[in-house]
Amino acid sequence: MLTRRKFVHTVGMGAAGALTASYIGARGREDALWSLSTPLEASGAAQAQTMIPLSSNENPLGPGQVVLQAIQDAFGPQGATPGRYSNATGALRDALSGHLGVTPENLTLGCGSTQILRTATHVYTERTRALVGTIPTYEECAGYAAMLGRPVRAVSLNRNFQMDLDELADASRGAGLVFYCNPNNPVATYTGAQATRDFIARVHRISPDTRILVDEAYFDYVTHPDHESMIPLALEDPRVIVARTFSKAYGMAGLRLGYAVAHPDAIRTLSAWDSGSGTSSLNVLALHAGVAAIGQGTAFTDAERARNKAVRDFTVKWFADRGMRSTESHTNFIFTNTGMPARQFRDGCLAKGVRVGRDFPPFQNEWCRISLGTMEEMTKAVAVFGEVLGKVAVAAA
Repeated sequence: MLTRRKFVHTVGMGAAGALTASYIGARGREDALWSLSTPLEASGAAQAQTMIPLSSNENPLGPGQVVLQAIQDAFGPQGATPGRYSNATGALRDALSGHLGVTPENLTLGCGSTQILRTATHVYTERTRALVGTIPTYEECAGYAAMLGRPVRAVSLNRNFQMDLDELADASRGAGLVFYCNPNNPVATYTGAQATRDFIARVHRISPDTRILVDEAYFDYVTHPDHESMIPLALEDPRVIVARTFSKAYGMAGLRLGYAVAHPDAIRTLSAWDSGSGTSSLNVLALHAGVAAIGQGTAFTDAERARNKAVRDFTVKWFADRGMRSTESHTNFIFTNTGMPARQFRDGCLAKGVRVGRDFPPFQNEWCRISLGTMEEMTKAVAVFGEVLGKVAVAAA
């Protein structure tokens, strides 16, 4: 089997380095990547401090004091000493195992969920076995498959911005991997658990050798009544893999920590590809942070879900009061029809100190993804939106 280490030697260090160049630190990673090609109205530290970043789908409050203390303790004499390679992966696997009710053999860790998505794309797609996904969706798998010269089959969303499960299942015939981002980034919609299970069963009938990667990056933000993880299914079925991340609700985007949950056979396949680096790609501070985050139980994510919902409801209502439609969001961002080209809206907001999401074809003409900050940030942001759009509430007009 071709391993990650062999692949690096095959393609050369230059190409391999390009794959990892995107790991830019703290809040605003996606913002920083996109801004490389976006001119700024101002520059310098002052702008960075005053800009409201609503483009990278982070938890604006960060990981909380318990996690920050764990990071600080890792520097101490009894800690992990960042000058040494880490042996803390076992502690995080054990913490996750207890939290999820799985065994360590059902888990593999990654540098954010990005590493998990790339690894699955590499091992399950080929030049004759395509990657299947919706358009738009999170681009990591499709971009990586295209870089490897592997075909990508894109299926349009339906009129309600939901995944068209019939079309997606039909497209899966003979495919290597289906990327199933649920809730979907960038459109924020969620497909219920029963519909998801039915879809997976149909793909198995149509294309028995096709794997399905369920990306649950925004799982902790869902408020839909039919809300269940696909982890129980993945534990029994080696053709289903669930990807999770600490970057969203746990507030650890800058620490780059994710994981996959799957049948032991699937975990062995994923781990074999990463045998040249694998968990050594993880930093010791992130590992200690992950253990501390899990140790908080569900109280932290429950509070974050409630906080985010209040901000989401406020922001969606602000747009609705001005006649602008948003999709039904189950994430920490919204997808809204502003009535003007996304670039024009984005540039107007940027000039006034608010950065919103990039273009997402084919909806770049009027739709914009707006990440949710704190209530204070969003109160300031909607004032800017009103200035840029020239919109006031219908009742006040």
